[in-house]
Amino acid sequence: ADHCVGEATSQFAINNQQGTAAFAALNSVKAGCVAYVEANGVEKKPVLIINAQSPSGGNSDSEKGVAFHPRTLAVANDGSISSLVQMCADIDDHSDDKSPCPTFVNGYTQIFVGANANMTHSFLEETGGTVTSRVEMSDDEARELSLPQTPRQVEAERPALQNTNFQAIDVHVTGDNGAYESSLMELGGTGRARLAISANLLRPGAFGSINGFALSGGAQRTDMRTNIHHMAQGTTSRQEQRNMVGGRSTAAFRGRIRVEQSAQQTESEQLSRTILLSDHARIWSTPSLEIIADDVVCTHGATVSDLSEEELFYLRSRGLDRTTSRNLLMYAFVEEIGASVDETIAGGFEDKKGLRSRIIQRLENLVPEGEKSLVGGEFQSV
Repeated sequence: ADHCVGEATSQFAINNQQGTAAFAALNSVKAGCVAYVEANGVEKKPVLIINAQSPSGGNSDSEKGVAFHPRTLAVANDGSISSLVQMCADIDDHSDDKSPCPTFVNGYTQIFVGANANMTHSFLEETGGTVTSRVEMSDDEARELSLPQTPRQVEAERPALQNTNFQAIDVHVTGDNGAYESSLMELGGTGRARLAISANLLRPGAFGSINGFALSGGAQRTDMRTNIHHMAQGTTSRQEQRNMVGGRSTAAFRGRIRVEQSAQQTESEQLSRTILLSDHARIWSTPSLEIIADDVVCTHGATVSDLSEEELFYLRSRGLDRTTSRNLLMYAFVEEIGASVDETIAGGFEDKKGLRSRIIQRLENLVPEGEKSLVGGEFQSV
């Protein structure tokens, strides 16, 4: 009933709920090694796993693509308290004879949480550099500015737009009163990115929390899929997903919560919030509840909006310019999720290499320009 097929280290270790089983099986066959993390007792420092890739992927032939299949298995034994941080990052190989080539990253992470154990999990995807700003600009605007290339043309030629990053995470709370809390952030400039997580609450009193954020811009295609499966009595889950979509990108969120007949007295909350920064940006947001039990408290919802004109007016009336006001609102939207990332990785606001500073740089790259006009009774960005 837990949808976990096969042993954790075998090629049959897949979860059949997310539509990612084929990629998980491919990872099991292709992965050359497994990063194994085991927690016993109280771990005072987080375990950090970095999957770094160079633009060339170590390949001397730029016409051929490169595939990576990173694998992680984490086990939180009974009564343990631990923190796991995973990062996908770019690295410069300082090689002049190697040009960028298309890369395909197919990562798979499995987490098992025992009785009375608590695991905090942070996952950051930051590969692919930075997307091109102002791709929503029309060709006429580009000609008026005498630009040699339109932002759309620059983005189309960006090498990382050919890259694909798929990540699948399977979590199984296998002990009574076990707790799993995650913060997942898609921030990179990879052309196609998908992060799928499935959390299975198998024992009474189990708790699962998933906080997610997806940033999409340029001509990206991003996808965040979540599945929370309540299978035991008295389980609790909390989920908040935030998306920020700009440029001419398309993002998707598919969130599913299923409560089985055996999971009476379940409490579950799910909320998806999205901000569209451009009239050319698109979001497909699909939260869903499947409830078989009859003694539960479950809620879900989704909102899609632009930056609040009322809040912008308030900030500008206090002396802030338009760009700074928009940046401030954008960062406040992200920070509520970013604050849940392990503090050793998040860093302070003055830390130029910390996560907060990196997020601010990416948001500044996507901040809308120009005023808004009233078109058809609705405000639209211009």
